[in-house]
Amino acid sequence: MPDFWNASGYRLLTAKDNALLVTDDFLRALFMRPEVAPVAESCDVELKLHDALMKTPRRDVASAEILLMRDADAQANYRVLLKFRDRLLAAPTLEAAYTGLFKGDGVDVPPLFVFQLTEIFLRHVLSNDPDPLEARMAECLFRVQKITVLEDGAVMAADDEAVEMYADTGGFGSLGELLKKQNTPTRSVDLDVLNADNKDLYWERDERHDFAVSLNRGQPALDALMRVLEKWVKHFLGVEVEIKHRREVDDKNWVWHVGLDATASGVLNDLYNNTSVDEERMNRLLCLFELRFKNPADMRANIAGKPVYLAMAMDSENKLKLKPQNLLLNLPLNRA
Repeated sequence: MPDFWNASGYRLLTAKDNALLVTDDFLRALFMRPEVAPVAESCDVELKLHDALMKTPRRDVASAEILLMRDADAQANYRVLLKFRDRLLAAPTLEAAYTGLFKGDGVDVPPLFVFQLTEIFLRHVLSNDPDPLEARMAECLFRVQKITVLEDGAVMAADDEAVEMYADTGGFGSLGELLKKQNTPTRSVDLDVLNADNKDLYWERDERHDFAVSLNRGQPALDALMRVLEKWVKHFLGVEVEIKHRREVDDKNWVWHVGLDATASGVLNDLYNNTSVDEERMNRLLCLFELRFKNPADMRANIAGKPVYLAMAMDSENKLKLKPQNLLLNLPLNRA
C-alpha cells in the first residue's frame, strides 16, 4: 500500500476503534512548528519552555511563563499553539476535537490547524485501499483550488498555492524569484492533468500538489470526489450515503440541501427560498450532487427517503474553498 501525506503527522497518531488518538510524539511535532521552534534570537525563557514541552508535551503552561518571554510574537504564537493543544487534549478523540471546533461562537484556532486535521482524517479514511484520484480530490477538502474555465468548456481545478508559485517563479523556486526581480523572463509551466490513465504518478508527487484535474461531468476526478465525501460521512457520522452527480435540481418536494462552501450555500439558500439568483452567481456553481442515505432510518423521520442536494461553487476570485465540516454539521440525521 503506498504511503502518502507524511508531513500531515498522521503516522504519529494511534487508532482505537477506528478513531484517532493524540500521542506525545504528535504534540512534539506541533512544538517543532516554525512559529515556536527555537531560533538564534530566542531568549532563555523561551528555550527553557520549549525544552520542557518537548520532554513533557502535555504539561500545563502558566500565563506567567509566557509573559516572561522577551519577544511579543513568540508569546502570541505560544498562546495560539497551546490553546490548540489544550483543545486536542480535552477531547476523547481527535475526531471529537475536530467537530468541537465548529460548535459555539465559531472556530477560534488558525485555519492551518483545521486544514491539518482535515488532511489527517482524509489520510485515515483513504488508508485501506487508497486510490490516487481519490487522494488528489481529497486535497480539495483542505487546500484551496484555483478554478479555470477553458474556451472548450473544460472546468479545471489546480492547487491555488501551486498556481501562485509557478506564476511567481516559473517553477524555479528561489532562482525564479530572483529572475523575476531582475525582469528576466522565466519559462511558463503547465500543470499536468491527473486522470485515469496516469493516476499512479500521483504517488510520486503526493505532497507537491501540482496536478490539475477536470471537474466536468463524467470525468473520473469528479467521481473520485463523491467517493471521498461518502467515506468522510461514514467515518464521522457512522452512516452510509450514496452521492451522485446532478445536472439540476428539479424537485417540487425539495426539502434539504447542504452547500459544500460558502458561495454554494448562499446560492442554494436563495434557490430554495425562490429568491432570484443572477446569472453571474449561477455561473459560479461548479457541481450539483444528490446525496441519499442508504438506510432511510438514519434520516429525520419526517423526511426519511428524501434526497439531500449538495453543491460546490467558486467564489468571486475563482477559488474553490470547500468546507467538509458542513456535511458533518448539517445533514438531517435521526439523532435518536
